[in-house]
Amino acid sequence: MLFNSLDFAVFFPIIFILYWFVFNKSVKVQNIFLLAASYFFYACWDWRFVFLIASVTLANFYFAKAIAAYEGKKSRYVLACIIIINLMVLGFFKYFNFFVENFAVAFRLFGSEINVSSYSIILPLGISFYIFQNISYVTDVYRKHSEPSQNLWSFSLFVAFFPMLVSGPIERKNHLMPQIDRQRMFDYSRASDGIRMILLGLFEKIVIADYCGVIVQQIYSDYQTHTGSTLFFNAVLYSFQIYGDFSGYSHIAIGCAALLGFSLRDNFNYPYLAKNIADFWRRWHISFSSWLRDYVYFPLGGSKKGGLIQARNLIVVFVVSGIWHGANWTFVIYGFIHAALYILYVYYKKWIKPYKIFSSHRFAFLGNFCGIVGTFTVLTLARVFFKSVSVEQAFDYLARIFTPSLFSKPNISRFLVLLLIGFIALEYLQRHKRHLLDLSAIRWLPVRYMVYLTMLFMVFYYSGTSQTFIYFRF
Repeated sequence: MLFNSLDFAVFFPIIFILYWFVFNKSVKVQNIFLLAASYFFYACWDWRFVFLIASVTLANFYFAKAIAAYEGKKSRYVLACIIIINLMVLGFFKYFNFFVENFAVAFRLFGSEINVSSYSIILPLGISFYIFQNISYVTDVYRKHSEPSQNLWSFSLFVAFFPMLVSGPIERKNHLMPQIDRQRMFDYSRASDGIRMILLGLFEKIVIADYCGVIVQQIYSDYQTHTGSTLFFNAVLYSFQIYGDFSGYSHIAIGCAALLGFSLRDNFNYPYLAKNIADFWRRWHISFSSWLRDYVYFPLGGSKKGGLIQARNLIVVFVVSGIWHGANWTFVIYGFIHAALYILYVYYKKWIKPYKIFSSHRFAFLGNFCGIVGTFTVLTLARVFFKSVSVEQAFDYLARIFTPSLFSKPNISRFLVLLLIGFIALEYLQRHKRHLLDLSAIRWLPVRYMVYLTMLFMVFYYSGTSQTFIYFRF
């Protein structure tokens, strides 16, 4: 059941009405109802994996209790055990096919053939997100940052809450669990902002991501026949596709949660306005980047043990980030590229003041503009590895960009170019607001509603190109 589907358009209003008008007698009844709705939502994809998420939930619930009950080494051993269980579950479903395929390649070198398709397994939807959320929960209990949950119904909802179940945001216990345990009252201002976020998310997904996606797929399917300029702008379109796709999902998830009385963490903060790689990771997939910082980078020592150790830690973090996205060497290289960019940024910052020639107020805008364009361009080229099905295809695609035809006229829709320029310009104007449709500064209501209606019209107009969410694969 997709957020941008007719099924969800029927499902969510029913849940909303029952939640606020039928199951509103107590918070426990509301939680059990939301848990049942969340499991139904997940079962619509594949009912068999409901048992998997329930098993993972039970294991982490009781292991967290054991972690809190023990002290010292015993508590550490229990933590290590449940983290290993979580990673084994994730590793089996997410990377089994990858290892089988690589074994098949190795056997082929010795003249033997393995039928890979007979060993293929299905990747459960959203497994990376709820496994990482469980790891953060048991780790925080071990660190005494939070107490273990005493209510299995509440904890089960914390893991399986349907707006965030499939693609996040990755929530922390101290942020979401108190909202689950307390009585919730309908808040009109929160609900109306939630509706705006849902509209924004649908616009980002259907108008930006899916419209770009159609063209991206067409060009990638026969990229060898196109000029370097077309291939470069196609890579730009893919950057907007993946941003609109994931940011759109996050905004719809946050908006749906708001309509149910919950506040989820923001996951994007205008990432294509980032001035450097560090700024980008503070703005992109925020719940995941902060997870990597708190549960991988800091435990490894962060930046406190010297430059070489910090460089090692950054490589580990970004390689983990790459592998998290999928079992393919393209994602490993994608992670290494981000690590290299971040390390270069850290050392450049230490040795030379960034944008020194633009440090005066007179040239600040030019410096920021160069930083934004440069960061976006480098990340767009890196995403060729993210998109490509193999390392060979990625290098071939990049090689075909950097030819004399890079300076020719690209074969790209002018309307689409204007749409993306307008979108990023609106983001720049709204950069100090929580989201693009926070139009509180516009006092004249007809102008606000004209914007809403225009976006709604475009959502319906382009709904025929609707596709599944890219991050469902991860």
